[in-house]
Amino acid sequence: MRDQALPRALIILVGIAGAVIALFGIREVAPIAGPVVLALVLVIAVAPVRGRLGARRAPVWLQVAVPFLIVVLVLLAMVGILTFSIIQLASLLPSYAGEFQQLLADAQRWAASYGLGNDVLTRVMQAFDPSRLFGLVQTLLGSLIGVLSGLFLVVVLLLAMCLDAPVTAKIVAAGEDRRPQLVTALATFTHKTRRYLIVSTIFGLMNAILDVIALSLLDVPLPLLWGVLALIANYIPNIGFVVALLPPAMLALLDGGVRTMVLVIVAYTVINVVIQSFILPKFLGDAVGLSTTMTFLSLLVWTFVLGPLGAILAIPLSLLIRALLIDSDPSATWAQALVSGSLPDR
Repeated sequence: MRDQALPRALIILVGIAGAVIALFGIREVAPIAGPVVLALVLVIAVAPVRGRLGARRAPVWLQVAVPFLIVVLVLLAMVGILTFSIIQLASLLPSYAGEFQQLLADAQRWAASYGLGNDVLTRVMQAFDPSRLFGLVQTLLGSLIGVLSGLFLVVVLLLAMCLDAPVTAKIVAAGEDRRPQLVTALATFTHKTRRYLIVSTIFGLMNAILDVIALSLLDVPLPLLWGVLALIANYIPNIGFVVALLPPAMLALLDGGVRTMVLVIVAYTVINVVIQSFILPKFLGDAVGLSTTMTFLSLLVWTFVLGPLGAILAIPLSLLIRALLIDSDPSATWAQALVSGSLPDR
């Protein structure tokens, strides 16, 4: 008696159910899973440094120490800038309570002059309490403490992965005879992730520097903080520009009025369009290998699973899942074309 194959619809439903269970499971351990993935991505990013040191026959301890120190110094520099800027923001925000109330009053008068209902604005004015600004500051400081505690875990994991990296590379290479597709898929994942991170970082720095210059010329407070935010938001696909724009635009509105806010929006838009739309694609090309729809879905899914860190790591995580589930399967050519948005090779 021949074995009957399971219906394809049943296989798809079971696969979807398994994926949902796995994602919810990862979400439950997000405080651990997020730092683990971040440490893995950082190790992949600095792997060429270890490779060059190994090619020059540097001591093993030096091959571990140099990439590790590079990442740690970069992380500490970013955390230091954010810490200093948030402390400044904590002392600055309460002074804008009057400006906020004045803006609401002006908006109310404008709505009344055009015969529009201003019930919503009235409720906002009545509900606004300047002391809530202190609550916002406390929330930011609390988030900063969480970042610092998470950073310690990332550094520990980073050190462990840097120590294991040479052995892990040899183990993966040794499996090429048995699972060549999987080894090739993992190599492609590391290459694409590294290229994505390096190119995005370089152009993110360019974007951040130009944003800081524009904000400084417009006298918007805390330009360095918003520059770091622009750099971090550059790794968030699709909506990173909006995330980086909203805080400085709102602060520009409170500090300099509508004209300053409009100038900030124009400056950010011009910088973003030039760099992200005209220059970046020429260097990044098809390094990501994900269609626009898959990129946006990746952002939604990984933000739901891992929170804000998932938004930043959405592309590397999706590339990892693609390598493990699709690229390692020789019969998944159709799925590869579907997630990449390109026609399969014939």
